[in-house]
Amino acid sequence: MSLKRSAGMLVIASVLLGCAATRAEPGGEGDVVSAPTPIEAATVEPQLIGYKSTASRELFLHVFNPDAAAFPGTRPAIIFFHGGGWVEGNAQIMYDQARHLAEQGMVAISADYRLEQTDGTDPRTALADAISAMRYVRTHARALKIDPERIAAGGGSAGGHLAAALATSHGFEDPDEASEVTYRPSALVLFNPVIDNGPNGYGFERVSAYWRQFSPAHNITRGHPPTIIMLGTNDQLIPVATGEAYCDKVRAAGSGCQLHLYEGQPHGFFRQSRSKLYYRKTLDAMDAFLAALGYIARNDG
Repeated sequence: MSLKRSAGMLVIASVLLGCAATRAEPGGEGDVVSAPTPIEAATVEPQLIGYKSTASRELFLHVFNPDAAAFPGTRPAIIFFHGGGWVEGNAQIMYDQARHLAEQGMVAISADYRLEQTDGTDPRTALADAISAMRYVRTHARALKIDPERIAAGGGSAGGHLAAALATSHGFEDPDEASEVTYRPSALVLFNPVIDNGPNGYGFERVSAYWRQFSPAHNITRGHPPTIIMLGTNDQLIPVATGEAYCDKVRAAGSGCQLHLYEGQPHGFFRQSRSKLYYRKTLDAMDAFLAALGYIARNDG
């Protein structure tokens, strides 16, 4: 396998943002291209850019570009990773969130990665692909009109794990990649994320041989990016206490972490196909978080 890359070293700027937990009450694929050629208008369907060749398939970035006239110059970006327990799923799962942020002026990307069901791989391979995706975007930031110091990561469930692990893990990258290109994100946007892979956490039986290095909750250090976690109080996979403990550790390390709790909501509640109401609520929380970082304009309406 190989990461498509060019030389360069770019460093993430750290931004600190603190906030207490909040609780909300109930209430097609695009054209495939071989090089990162930006689209000059807001895109409803993504531009597909191959970022990694593997033995089983080519992996693509599904790139939603903002309107270049409305948002000139370099823009902040976010890479989303879909859920599915590192077993199944596809990049289309995060299209709604990506389209929304492209409309706000970000370059929003949903990334393929290898899966057990499709590729016969384990969670370590999924993380290696997430690292490759971040390094590709940072290496090609100029062509993509992205500010390399403002590349966030986000995702839902196991995809939230991959995003958080980009900020915390060590030792899972492919050995042939350019190690001088950092894969650390500048911010994290996490929807009911898998963040604790310890003995009492999600997926321990699958990652038990390497959980200490793999589990985001066990590898939080100073310099952790500002984070927002959105979690339903009726999530049967990710307990509220897990989100609370993660944010406590991030704050203790000197960074900001927001925990937004959604009363009575189950795992996956944030998807538009599950609930338009909570899809909208989580978009609003995400927007406010990113606006506070200066990634999108603040909406006071």
